[in-house]
Amino acid sequence: MVEFDSVSVRRGQTILLEELSLTVREGEHWAILGPNGAGKTTLLQLAGARMHPTTGTVNLLEETLGRVDVFELRPRIGFASSNLAQQTPGSEIVRDLVLTAAYGVLGRWTEEYEESDVQRAEDLLHAFRIGDLAHRPFGTLSEGERKRAQIARSLMTDPELLLLDEPASGLDLGGREELLQALTEILGSPSAPTTMMVTHHVEEIPQGVTHALLMRDGGIVSAGPLREALTAENLTAAFDVPVILDEQDGRFTARAHD
Repeated sequence: MVEFDSVSVRRGQTILLEELSLTVREGEHWAILGPNGAGKTTLLQLAGARMHPTTGTVNLLEETLGRVDVFELRPRIGFASSNLAQQTPGSEIVRDLVLTAAYGVLGRWTEEYEESDVQRAEDLLHAFRIGDLAHRPFGTLSEGERKRAQIARSLMTDPELLLLDEPASGLDLGGREELLQALTEILGSPSAPTTMMVTHHVEEIPQGVTHALLMRDGGIVSAGPLREALTAENLTAAFDVPVILDEQDGRFTARAHD
């Protein structure tokens, strides 16, 4: 589904990713963690065909970046990020925010949609428990409601690959837990897309995640099956602070160790 082969991204003298290699296979669900500036969002932008590497090769869904029309590739990839929320007009109706993903655009213009498209958009909103907000302007939603609407949009095209950039950031405890419950249900479905989710906090890893990638300074600290890659030692190396990691009922907590 996703293959990075010695991928580097540079902007002037700044190295965002350096010689990074990673393989994500069909049916896997990855949590990507690391401190600010580790390269997490850059990696997700590459996986979403929204950026090209400076050097190295990125293969997505059996296509190679630089040799494929990204506008044909992107509809096969669901993407939710805070950047999307910032680009969304506050007057955009919530149902239309989800619906327009079918054309890969933001903002309802002159596109025509099948009734089945409208029904799918409404079904997704109900699945995320915001069906009653379908005709509300996006700008009137709470932060938690906005997050759920964005993820509903990312699933509109029934993507093969789902990318989530800090989906729980900015949420209070109740909003976070509601969102994680919805994500747990998605990841537990046999038809769930392969998923890559960026987060800063182990507490935001939903049940159903199968693999973890820990990053630091544009490189990999650890990568692999969840409980092999996500350890106190690896978190300590990634965040440069001694960490105690606990797990209960498939959920994780971490705290600094004095």
